[in-house]
Amino acid sequence: MLVLSRKKNESIVIDESIVITVVEIRGDKVRLGIEAPRDVSIHRNEVFELIQNQITETVVPEKSE
Repeated sequence: MLVLSRKKNESIVIDESIVITVVEIRGDKVRLGIEAPRDVSIHRNEVFELIQNQITETVVPEKSE
């Protein structure tokens, strides 16, 4: 894992097409702005995991007793 330090209004660039900017820092919360191409999906981790679980359940349904 790469760990970077950024201040408010500073950014990082990923693969020349994704820019993540620190918009606000308030207490223990950081607000990020993300600029990316429309074909790039962006989700919070917990939402991404739910989507992945739904896909897995659709592909391999659980056996019912």
